[in-house]
Amino acid sequence: MISVRIPATSANLGPAFDCMGVALDLWNTFELRRQGPAGQVAVRTLGEGEDRLPGDETNLIVTIIKHELGAMYSQLPHGLHIACYNSVPCASGLGSSSTAVLAGIIFAEALRLTPHNEDFDPDCIDMQLVLQRALEVEGHGDNVGPALKGGVALIMPDKEGIVAQQMEFTPFRVTVCVPDFNYLTETARARLPKEIPYRDAVFNIGHAMLTAQALRFGDMELLQKAMRDKLHEPYRIPDIPGANEARRAALDANAVAVALSGAGPGLIAFAAEGHAAIGKAMSEAFGKAGLVARWWAIDAVESGLSVRRLP
Repeated sequence: MISVRIPATSANLGPAFDCMGVALDLWNTFELRRQGPAGQVAVRTLGEGEDRLPGDETNLIVTIIKHELGAMYSQLPHGLHIACYNSVPCASGLGSSSTAVLAGIIFAEALRLTPHNEDFDPDCIDMQLVLQRALEVEGHGDNVGPALKGGVALIMPDKEGIVAQQMEFTPFRVTVCVPDFNYLTETARARLPKEIPYRDAVFNIGHAMLTAQALRFGDMELLQKAMRDKLHEPYRIPDIPGANEARRAALDANAVAVALSGAGPGLIAFAAEGHAAIGKAMSEAFGKAGLVARWWAIDAVESGLSVRRLP
């Protein structure tokens, strides 16, 4: 019926908490087919998460479909078969759950528009509606924004809807290092203080603006000064064994800036060159803290989510 291809994302980008993210050249692909008798659901995962993600109605994609369709879900005249081909590691800070949320919302829209096996036209999907619904589910848009739109995305809820902009940027490559450490988003959110000093808010506003400027023009010297945060990283990094040491190791290996990728536990390092050395240095630092870590050197990509009809 329908296939959705969605990129990994890194959110926050240091000081731009909940407001900016980037799409990365690492992809999850989800396929939905009407298959089997009504009420039957099967989810098959290959690649990242195949040994941990559920294959039944408790899978996040199915949960989203059911929520979006409401009573209509129980009236579908057919079963659902979902295949997930995952390259984005789960619970890594690279937006894996956001890819599942977006896929679930788009699948629900496709089923709503063609409930009785009609031919499906991908152009009928209202992507602005998808973004609105995804933001409501996620609570913030710095993952779903760039995943849907691609590139470096600025996104902010507004009383009249969502302000979402793709920002021009100079092409860049990052090194992402992900330790095998279970750091749930709920836990990371719970670490944040309910109030912050005025000076910290001003600090982050200024540094977020400079980070956007540095990415726009590929100014690594400015990025080195700009990518500093006082709103979330000081409260989260101490939870992740070896994260401070991995950050220092990356900087010692000539990274110009290092930040948590999203809420973590992964780290994202920016550099003009030497990405392999940076990745090895970070993974070794996590290793000394007792965690196995993997790393990727990944390009930022201008393209985001794409939908096509399956034969």
